[in-house]
Amino acid sequence: MRSVRKCSRAGCQNSAVATLTYAYADSTAVVGPLATSCEPHSYDLCAEHAGRLTVPKGWEVVRYEGEFGQQDPSNDDLTALAEAVREAGSPSRPIEQPEPESGSGRRGHLRVLPTPTD
Repeated sequence: MRSVRKCSRAGCQNSAVATLTYAYADSTAVVGPLATSCEPHSYDLCAEHAGRLTVPKGWEVVRYEGEFGQQDPSNDDLTALAEAVREAGSPSRPIEQPEPESGSGRRGHLRVLPTPTD
């Protein structure tokens, strides 16, 4: 099931179609196509809010010139995802064996290593 990301603007329930990122050092706001995943310092915007974004005096807005819209995953994306899942479940990956438990019934996080002899 595909989750739909919502616009980050307060009170807006529209689906997000663009991502807003700030470049503070350059006093620039960048509005581009919706990022593939949520990022902590970016904001998802609907088409309405992406189109009418304003910035403080002295700042610049860089906007994506294409159409914003929901993009379905391409066949390449789906193939890459299927291959990643297949690889993660393949038996060729080494399976980590649990360490044997000590006689006390408690498994500690420290081990005694033998002293190397010369």
